[in-house]
Amino acid sequence: MTDPIRLFGDYMKLTGTPTLEESTGPDTALAGKRLGVVNAGSWVSLWSTYFGQKMLPGVKIINTGNEAVQLNFMKAYQQGKSCPPQINIDLFCKHAEDLYQLYSVDAILISCSTMNRAYAQVADHMKQYHVPVIQIDQAMMEEAVNAEGKILVIATHGPTVKSTQDLLLETANRLGKQLDFAGATIENAFKLLGEGKIEEHNQEIAKAIRNGQKKETIDLVVLAQLSMSVFTFSYPDPVATFGVKVLNSGELGFARVGEVLRKQGARGAVRQ
Repeated sequence: MTDPIRLFGDYMKLTGTPTLEESTGPDTALAGKRLGVVNAGSWVSLWSTYFGQKMLPGVKIINTGNEAVQLNFMKAYQQGKSCPPQINIDLFCKHAEDLYQLYSVDAILISCSTMNRAYAQVADHMKQYHVPVIQIDQAMMEEAVNAEGKILVIATHGPTVKSTQDLLLETANRLGKQLDFAGATIENAFKLLGEGKIEEHNQEIAKAIRNGQKKETIDLVVLAQLSMSVFTFSYPDPVATFGVKVLNSGELGFARVGEVLRKQGARGAVRQ
């Protein structure tokens, strides 16, 4: 049984309570920056906060999102309808605008892989505020297609598969690269994640990598969802373990955000 005191204590050590004090860190180019993260579920904000703090020390992470968005695109996927539904995309535009209007964030990150289809509309919507929008998988996809080898794309959530493959194809076309990839979907890992069985979740991903390698030569592995970034906790050196790089958006996506924020320069003393 979960120890509630330890659970709440560890959670609060990570998130803290809301404060108007600016975050601080070793990178002066990031000090005082604010990142608004639009999640498809409130549960994923733990990942956004953890990897955001790890990759962007000194940046204040402000999350938004609710399970209804994820449940709605899961329902649409199950019923064979357009996924994600337009109402989800419209809501992401509203969430992004709210983050700016409420706390004048410096950038918006879309953390959901299934909702990468919302990127163009959210980015266009936020142009009026001159706020850049980053899709969490974009940097990972660019590294994958630039590697120009056989890519194994692993997902644990059915609705994500088409959105991820579409983004991979779009990225290859934009960069003028040939694309060779195989896909694997291991939904049991998503179930294990929901049960809090992180090690078992990671073992399922490792098994999928090894199974893929038995079938053909794999040059690179892409983990399709932010939630899968916990794989790094069990396999911090995938090259040593599997002989190939295993890319995750928790690290690469937030690293891309850092690039965008640094290019903006320091924020002025006056806040909105």
